[in-house]
Amino acid sequence: MGLDILNPKITVCNHRLYGQSEQSAMDSPQPPPPPPLPPSSLLHNLITFDTKLSLSIYTLTQPIFPRFFLKLLEISGDGRLFFPIILSVLLSPLPSTSPILFTVLVNLLIGSVLDLIIIGTVKHLVRRHRPVYNKHMFLTFAVDHWSFPSGHASRVCFIASVIYFSSDLVSDILGQLEVDLVGFGGYESVRWLNFGVVGWACATSVSRVLLGRHFVFDVAAGAGLGVLNALFVVNVLNCKMFFLVFQFLVVDQLFTLIHTDIGTYVDLFQLFKGQLCK
Repeated sequence: MGLDILNPKITVCNHRLYGQSEQSAMDSPQPPPPPPLPPSSLLHNLITFDTKLSLSIYTLTQPIFPRFFLKLLEISGDGRLFFPIILSVLLSPLPSTSPILFTVLVNLLIGSVLDLIIIGTVKHLVRRHRPVYNKHMFLTFAVDHWSFPSGHASRVCFIASVIYFSSDLVSDILGQLEVDLVGFGGYESVRWLNFGVVGWACATSVSRVLLGRHFVFDVAAGAGLGVLNALFVVNVLNCKMFFLVFQFLVVDQLFTLIHTDIGTYVDLFQLFKGQLCK
């Protein structure tokens, strides 16, 4: 140590060596960060099983089902087709011939908006990628890049469930419009209509896997959310929200225009409430 102090060259050399060793330690690559915690084994096994099952179904059914038929089912369940149709019917003179039809149509419209909000939120939170073999799909919204849950399955199952749960109202609508399906009247027409819409919903949901758009669990989750949405709309919103809207926007205006007495106003009020809450 005393020699280092007496010899300035040795001291400078030691400082340089110390500085180089410190710099080399700083330049050396840092150890990689710890890997993220793996998902639970149960969830991982379910995802693996779902992926393999969906790929097997997609591969086996490719030579069987014509693609144009599957694409037709895809278009029939597209929200870009459903919303213009439901709005056009609502704005047409047809609902004026059947107040109950107006209620069912508004149920479908409000429920479809709720469906968009629910499915979009879940897709954004889960962020599961679509199958790698998904081809020729036009994505309208960024959230459509995600696979879970299936929006088509949710929408078609919601529509079919609303019609099925509203069978009594549908029967009254057909009676008011004097429409008989396939030569049957009354409840037979409703049964055939329910059979048709449920079959369409099932076929459209299955087509999402056959087209490679979704995995099996995506479709199952979407279908379940659609049915739950229909139960909420039919049982919770049906007799409350739309009755209040009609009361304030229509009945009050009629009362003002025709100057009826309070008894007539109450009769109109109770009549429409009874029709909505059937």
